[in-house]
Formats: sequence, C-alpha cells, structure tokens
Amino acid sequence: MKNFALFIVVSLMLPVCPRAMAQSTNRSSARVASNVPTAPSQQNDNRRTLSGVVYTQQNELAPGVIVIVRSTAGEQQTTTDAEGAFRLTVPNQTLTVSFEGKNINPAQRIINPGAPTENLQIRIEYVVPPVHENVVIVSNVLEPAIERRNETVYNNTLFARDDQLIETLNGGINAGQHEGGGKSLEVRRFGYNLDHGGVGGGLKILVDNIQQNQTTQGHGQGYLGQLKSLTPELVQDVDIVNGPFSAQYGDFSGLGVVHIRQRESLPNVFTVRVQGGSFDSFRTFLAYSPTLEAADSFVAYEGSRTDGPFLNPLRYRRDNLTGNYTRRIGEREALGFRLNVGRNNFFSSGQIPLDEVEAGRLDRFGFVDPFNGGRVRSGIFGAYYRKEGESGNTFKVDGFLARSLFDLFSNFTFFLNDEINGDEIQQHDSRLQQGINTQYLQPYKLFGRQALLIVGGNFLANQINVGLSKTIERNPFEVVTQAHANVTNVAGYIQQSIDLFNGRVHLEGGLRYDYFRFSADGINTTRIAGGLNSAFAGTRGAGRLQSKANISYTPTDKLPLVFYFNYGRGISSQDARGVVGGFLSESTEDNEPTPVPDAPGNTPGPPVATTDFHQLGMSYNTRRFSLSTDLFLINQSNQQVYIPDDGSVEFAGPSRSYGYEAKTSIQLFRNLSFNAGLTQVSNAYFRNTNPRVYVDSAPHTVANGSLVLSDYRGFNGSLRYRHISSYRLDGEDASIRAAGHDVLDFSMSRRIRSWLDFNLTVDNLTNKRYFETQNYFESRLRPGDPIISRVHATPGYPFGVTVGLTFRVKEK
Repeated sequence: MKNFALFIVVSLMLPVCPRAMAQSTNRSSARVASNVPTAPSQQNDNRRTLSGVVYTQQNELAPGVIVIVRSTAGEQQTTTDAEGAFRLTVPNQTLTVSFEGKNINPAQRIINPGAPTENLQIRIEYVVPPVHENVVIVSNVLEPAIERRNETVYNNTLFARDDQLIETLNGGINAGQHEGGGKSLEVRRFGYNLDHGGVGGGLKILVDNIQQNQTTQGHGQGYLGQLKSLTPELVQDVDIVNGPFSAQYGDFSGLGVVHIRQRESLPNVFTVRVQGGSFDSFRTFLAYSPTLEAADSFVAYEGSRTDGPFLNPLRYRRDNLTGNYTRRIGEREALGFRLNVGRNNFFSSGQIPLDEVEAGRLDRFGFVDPFNGGRVRSGIFGAYYRKEGESGNTFKVDGFLARSLFDLFSNFTFFLNDEINGDEIQQHDSRLQQGINTQYLQPYKLFGRQALLIVGGNFLANQINVGLSKTIERNPFEVVTQAHANVTNVAGYIQQSIDLFNGRVHLEGGLRYDYFRFSADGINTTRIAGGLNSAFAGTRGAGRLQSKANISYTPTDKLPLVFYFNYGRGISSQDARGVVGGFLSESTEDNEPTPVPDAPGNTPGPPVATTDFHQLGMSYNTRRFSLSTDLFLINQSNQQVYIPDDGSVEFAGPSRSYGYEAKTSIQLFRNLSFNAGLTQVSNAYFRNTNPRVYVDSAPHTVANGSLVLSDYRGFNGSLRYRHISSYRLDGEDASIRAAGHDVLDFSMSRRIRSWLDFNLTVDNLTNKRYFETQNYFESRLRPGDPIISRVHATPGYPFGVTVGLTFRVKEK
C-alpha cells in the first residue's frame, strides 16, 4: 500500500518538470523583472507599459486597490490582484495615476513622458485596515505579516485532525494529538507546556470571535476540545497574533492568539466531498450555499469515522452541522447568524509506558486500559452585527449562547493508587456559556496625521457542573470531587494608533482591564486526608490591568523593510476550584476571603497569572519574497494550577523564556512557493531558583516548512515538513527527555472536470516512528508491580493514505 501511494504521488507530480517550471519562470519574469524601476518599453513609441506592486505601510501586499490612469487620451482603470500587482498599457504622455479603494487614503502620482513606468512600488495608507471589514470582530496583526501563500493548503488538503490546521501557521506552535484524536490537543509554545491551552500563559484560540478555551473545565484549564466541531472546508483564513499585543484579547492570551474565521458562503451552490483511506477511515462533507441577492449563506454537514492504527480500535465518530446566514442590510450594514452543533465519541489507547514498549512487552499502538475514551456534545448559536459610517467609523457587536456536555474516561497511572479497582477516572463537565463582544472603530486626524481609535468590551459567563469520579469500565463507584462553579469575566479596552513621518512610523498603544468573579461550592474528598472538611464554598473577585505598546519603522519607501517592537501583558485565569478550594464552607463576597487555617496546599492561589511579552524584529516583504525575524523575551508570574485529574493544586514559580524566530515565504515560480518557520528557545527556566530549575515538557526547537503548488494545469498540492527537538521532561534532571521528531506529509488535488476534483493525502510519508505527547510520572502497570517513574506517551500516526473526490455544482 505504501509503495503504491508513493507511485501515485510521483506520477501525478510528473507534469511539474523542469521545462514547465522554466516556462513558468519566464512568464513570471516577464511580469516583474525586478523591484527597481526600469525605462519604459520601446515596443511602440506611442504606447508604454505601466506596472507595479501596491504595498501597505507595513509592507504587506495590498489586493483590491483601484488603479485609475488619466491622460489626454482618456481614462483607464484596473484593480490590483491577490499579490497587489497591476499592469496596463498606457499612452506615452503625462499620466495622472490614482490609487483608491474602500477605507484607503487616496494617493496620486504624476508620471511624465520618458519617466520609468514599470515595476513601480506604490505605498498606500488604510484609514481602517481591511481586516475590520468582516462582520466578525477581529484584531490587527501587529507583527508585520509575511505573505504565507497557503490558500491552496486550506482549500485542497484533506485535513482529518485539528492539529494539522494549526501546523500550517508556521507559528512555532507544537500541537500534539492526545490519546488518538478525540481528546483536546496538548499545546507547547515558546518553551512552555500549555497543557490543553490554558496554563503556562495560555494560547487563546477563537473561531469567529468565540473563545474555544474553556475555563474551569473538567479535564484542564483552557481546554480546547470545542475545536473538534470545526469543519476544515469552512475555514476562510487563520490569523495569528504572536503574543498578548492587542488590547482586544484578554484571558489565555499570554503566548498569543489564533483567530480562525469561517466562510460566510461557499464558491459553489452544492459541494460534496467523499474520502476514505487507511485505518478504516471514512469522511463526508456536504454543503449547500444558495445564491442570494443580498445575503451570504450556507449549511454544511461533516461526518467522520476512523479506528486509527491502535490495537484497541479508536472508534472515533464525529458529526458536525454548521450554518451561516449574513444579510447585507445596505452597502455598509450587515447582520449575521451562525449555528454549530457537534458530537463525537471515541475510545483511546491512552498514554502508554515507553519502557514496556522498548522491552517488547507492549506494542507501540497497544493499550493497558481498553475503556479510555470519551463523549462530547456541543451547540453554539451566534449573532453578529456590523454598521459602517461614511468616514470609515465602524460599530460591531456579537453575542453567543453555547451548551456542552463532556465526559472523559482516563487511566494515567493504571494501578498506582488502587491495586484492586485500578486508577480509571471519569471527568465530567456540563456547561452553559453566554458571551457578548462590542467594538467601535473611529478613524480621524490627530495632529494632522492619520489615526485610528478602537474601543470595545467583552462579557463571558460560565455556569458549570464539574466533577471527578473513580470508575471501573466506565462505571462510577466513588466521587472524588464535585462542584458547581460560576466564572464571569467582564472587560473593557482602548487601543490608539497613529502614523507619523509620512507613514514611516506607526505607533500603537492600548489598555485593557479584566475583572473576574469566581464562585464555586462542592466537595473534595482529598481534603479529608489533611483533616479538613470535604465541603468547600467561596466567592472571590480579581481584576488585572494590561498595557500594550507597539512601534514600527520603515526607513525608506524604496526598500520594503520594517523594524518593529511589541510589548504586551497577557493574563490567564485559574480554575475556580483552585481559586476558592481552600475556603471554609461558607461564602465570602470580598476580595480577601477567609482561607482554611493551617491547611498547607489548600490556601487559595492567585486567581489570575500574568505574562509580560517583549518582541523586537524586522520584516521584509516583496511580491515574491517575504522574511520576518524577531527576538523574544517572556516573563511569567507565579501561578497555582488546579489539577483536575486528582483534585490537587500545583504551584509554579515565576519563570522566563527567551529566544528567536524566523519565518519566510518565497514564490519560487509562478505556481510554486516555499514557506518555512523556525522558533528557537535559547533558555526557559524558573527565576529565583538555585541551583537553577528549568521549565520542562516543551521542545526548544519547533520548525515547519512546505512546498505549495497552486493551480498548475489543474494541479494543486503541498509537501509539508514539521520538526521538534528532543526536550527535557524534568526541571532538574536533564537526562530525562522526550524524543523529538521529523514528519513529512503530502497532499494534492487534480481538477478532472470543471465539477470534479480528485484529492490525495499521505500522512507521515516516510513512515516515521515517533510519539506525539510525552510525559514523565509514576505508574504501576499491574497489581503487585513496583511503582516506577517513567515516560508515558501517545504514538504518532504511521504512514497513511486518504483518497477523496470533490463534486462541485453551479459555480457562483
């Protein structure tokens, strides 16, 4: 099967031969010979070519800009393409060239006869950045973005897992599958292990401005399991803010923000995708997107089934239903509604002890407890409203209501604590959420310079029934912890930007204030061992002010180079059970509640941890080459983390991480581009420790690379590489390490007919033997066995092939 798949890959890529690429290069060179203006064409003394590329002030390519050329012969008009390029044949006389568009400060250039007219570089200024034209509230990407040129990856890859989508960002994010795919990702970034997204500073992930991180979750703070209801074909774009640099984002944003935006409509009225492959995998995608006069809409269903490579079949079943209706009330006003309903059921092999695998007593895809797994049900309804004034001022408001049910069955330590019944547990989470977000943007002149003021607010409320029970074969027999928790987060923010020195200097500053109210009451039987009452109850409030500062500098208009500095303070809230878990069983409404006396390890911890993130870098962007590099320094405060697996609390002292990043994108030929990213952590350690204790359980080197083929004779494809270094699993013993890995994935699509595409995806092309999630802790494999501290891991998927057909009917 493997050799057959490799033969298909090679055969389908044969048309991309050197001769064809050379022809492509010649055509590309004819359009843009260089970035230096040249003399006008001499083909005809009365006509000449006018061409160039339009950039923003941050040297990002500007598509959709209207180019108007006026002369005594009349008026001509064109629009810049997706790469900001334009080209016209114009009279050889004095030209007045205007650059206009929505929310663009009109720019004009006079070109005399005989002056250079080809390969011009034009810089424009947006009154309001285009990202704000969407009905969804989004933030500017404050780090100058490189042109990733990866639309083909989103549109043509047969994604089966949410980690594959995150890897396309080249953002230094290592997102590992946890127990086969049904459970939330384990996220590692900048030398920190974020668990499932909410500790160690946190990585905030949103889908259409709805936070996916769940606070006070049954399995872990900031749990990202809701991403399982995301359908890859519906993704419009994925943006990343590299740190807590935008005042728009608060909780869990310490190590960055990933904002996934879904489409409002699809390019075809009917879309059907059917795919199947290795490990008894089968998936369908069905979508209907009608053509409406003043609205965009779709309804889509995704059904996915797979057993994975595991000896205990995964039995992963996922069903998602998603709908959107966006009504354009006028040219500058829109109202939208979105619905997402999802469910998934799965079993898993769990994290298995690697010493048993190495000794040959346990298969790499084997298991110890066959009842690990879970079930999830979720539903989200959202509403979005946007109104724009004639001057570009814009008001947005959105709100959502979400309901979810979650049950996870795990056995991490096997028979460590209970040699009779085993250590299997059930973690339960029943949750109701409500959220409202508002934002107002006001462009104006400040000291005669273009400025933009953004003010907004956020409200998020969670009502949660959460608990932990001991189980046998998924049947509960003893409650360990149980609580009713309410967590409310109210925030307001302001962000001001201004352009100085003809747009060469961009200044931006922001302030955000978050207030949290934590309330919980329940029982924790682990407190009895310390002589405490198992019951606890309490209410506690905490507020945090976060400042943001950003500056970018463009030395000259002749060189698309930007230097920038970003600073931001981010926050991450703690589990409500950890915040109030050390209280007496009586509620307190002030900010200084009464802790349990003489209760080491049960004293309430800090409700909100902070992350101070500094970034200094440069960005270089041209039509065919983009490069961004930066240095980063991250300081985190101390934090007390509630461990839902056993109801205990762990303390983590203040820490520091520093290193550098590099990202690049190169258009090698007209249809072929190369993307790559590297994040290198130079050091990550806990401050004020002697001897020094290091931050563990996260790689210090994360790299990604891809070759992307776009629309070449009906072919689209990508060859994607990912790498992580080995990393320490103990802060004091450097010899206890997790293995790194290098994995190669391939995907391609071929347009067979105008209405039919053939899709092929090969995961782990070289059949690399590796493990994704690796942790070091004590376990006892069987009753009577000794207790051993060892590495436990989840195996990475081996070589696998997925083949699909995509049917498209009635192109819009």
